[in-house]
Amino acid sequence: MAGGVLLGAEQLAADLAGAYAPVVLDVRWRLGDPAGGRSEYLRGHVPGAQFVDLDTELASPPGRGGRHPLPEPAVFAAAMRRSGVRGDRAVVVYDAADSTTAARAWWLLRDAGHPQVHVLDGGLRAWVEAGLPLETAVQTVDPGDFRPHPGQMPVVDAAGASRVAGAGVLVDARAAARFRGEVEPVDPVAGHIPGARSMPTLSSVDDRGRFLDPATLRRRFAELGVEPGVEVGAYCGSGVTACQTLLALALTGIDGALYPGSWSEWIVDPARPVATGH
Repeated sequence: MAGGVLLGAEQLAADLAGAYAPVVLDVRWRLGDPAGGRSEYLRGHVPGAQFVDLDTELASPPGRGGRHPLPEPAVFAAAMRRSGVRGDRAVVVYDAADSTTAARAWWLLRDAGHPQVHVLDGGLRAWVEAGLPLETAVQTVDPGDFRPHPGQMPVVDAAGASRVAGAGVLVDARAAARFRGEVEPVDPVAGHIPGARSMPTLSSVDDRGRFLDPATLRRRFAELGVEPGVEVGAYCGSGVTACQTLLALALTGIDGALYPGSWSEWIVDPARPVATGH
């Protein structure tokens, strides 16, 4: 299978027609509309794609660990096997366009040790814009044999996130107004982790949802102080869209750590400080 982490629509179409077609996962999701992703999947998806639900298969139930804690290994493993994921077959994940949820599946599969995980750059929008067909039928696939071994990707807890904010660069991937504490449409407390630096996820993609080139991404991260040798971490509201920031970092050759609980977990402890403003 050709290509790096990111895959173009035409390349995916060619790979699907080949002898070793990848497993394709549709992970579309909308905040505030848990059923929205599945409904969109049933209205049309990449042929052969299997739907994976963010709330129940790529996350554990909300609680003190945040709104989208990492899934229990057994739950994630069952979802991947149900979807036909194999250890010897490439996996391609996609969402609607900007990879903000596809990157969560990418990160989890990488963390579980899968060696060939790709993201459809631009998501389903890119597939449609390329004039490629959709299907509405849900294909039955043979169960996969992938056995996850979680722990392959770096993570930090709340204390670790605070340490990175002080000694390295902790990137806040939420919208800038949420970072500044001007609005908070989801969580009960507004603001950000002291020392964190704002770089919303949409800063990493163009207006069609495709990732900017690595040189441009490198410059944008450098403006935050990210450079080789500097410890980097990322968080968002619930640990989902921060994975897109980590994917953008990976495209520049830099590894960053995920704070899985993110802001929704940070604020459960009233003793943790909250900053506002720039």
